[in-house]
Amino acid sequence: MTMTEILKEVGRGKRGARDLTYEEAASAAELIVSGEATSAQIGAFFMAQRIKLESVDELKAFVAVFRKHAHRSPIPQGLDCAGPYDGRTTSYMATFATSFLLAAGGLPVTLHGTRTLPPKWGVTLTDLLGELGVDGSLMEWAPSARPADFAGVRFVPAEVWCPPLAKLRPIREELGLRTILNTIEKLLDYSDSPYLVYGVYHNTVFDRMAQLIQEFDYRKALIVQGAQGSEDLFIDRPTRTYVVDGGQAKLHLIDPETYGLDTPLPEEHEAAWTAAKQLSVTEQVLQGKAHPAYVNQVLLNGAVRLELAGRVDSVEEGIYTCKALLDSGSPWDTYCSWRDTLRMEQAANAERAKAPHQA
Repeated sequence: MTMTEILKEVGRGKRGARDLTYEEAASAAELIVSGEATSAQIGAFFMAQRIKLESVDELKAFVAVFRKHAHRSPIPQGLDCAGPYDGRTTSYMATFATSFLLAAGGLPVTLHGTRTLPPKWGVTLTDLLGELGVDGSLMEWAPSARPADFAGVRFVPAEVWCPPLAKLRPIREELGLRTILNTIEKLLDYSDSPYLVYGVYHNTVFDRMAQLIQEFDYRKALIVQGAQGSEDLFIDRPTRTYVVDGGQAKLHLIDPETYGLDTPLPEEHEAAWTAAKQLSVTEQVLQGKAHPAYVNQVLLNGAVRLELAGRVDSVEEGIYTCKALLDSGSPWDTYCSWRDTLRMEQAANAERAKAPHQA
């Protein structure tokens, strides 16, 4: 099918449009990725899909095509943390600190993201790297594990590992709205991880996302209706989640009060969350010096993710394990090692880039 033919099917309005078959959606994705579709056609397709709402088959096809055009390097038995690429504006990014807690406990974690995107235009993981003096856009893809990976936390600059995402950024920025890419970019699974924690914003998409995730080869996944559509469990109230396991999806409410961790957030929580503030709180948490709400939020997220990956038999055991790890100082050491290694890699890359010019 040509892109014009595809647009005739999905662009007939909410009542007249039909869902594409898997094969048709895959064709659309290939036309977009290859550059055969024009910018106008791509924008029209994104808007038509937004009005119609994407089907599971359409989402599955787009994930498959974009995975085919992405670099992927396996990390055995790891956890993929799939948070919003459009960032955070009014909530703490607990998943960042949680990743170093998990890595210190022997569970490899993959984080991925880009510079901020619509519709939220919030602070992203890439911004946190910038605060550390690391430019994510300069982190070249490597076919084997890079030195920082050995600390147990891999950060993937998605537009480097999946070049089509970089090419489509101008269109997304011009539209300024959510598109199918906001959903599928979080499922590219750069490390071929058997475990997934995936954030959603509205509870209306739970069933659709559960069906979609069952179509892929995850051993176990947790879909979280977290803060600002993130994969982070709340600490001041219960969080709705879906557990996807063995071809089944079950609704599960995770209440921090059940584990004695429910904690009111500090008043300053409502203030704007800049990248500097995100990083400062993260470092305080890893040193055990942050407000109890943020420490407990990281403990709860860590415990649930350890249980998801089969590293502990219960959330209660996970909380005990995470507390012991945090008290030992090993998550802070893991973070420092990872940060310093990234900085050295960046400096080495900069020197290599200079070498041809100096010659």
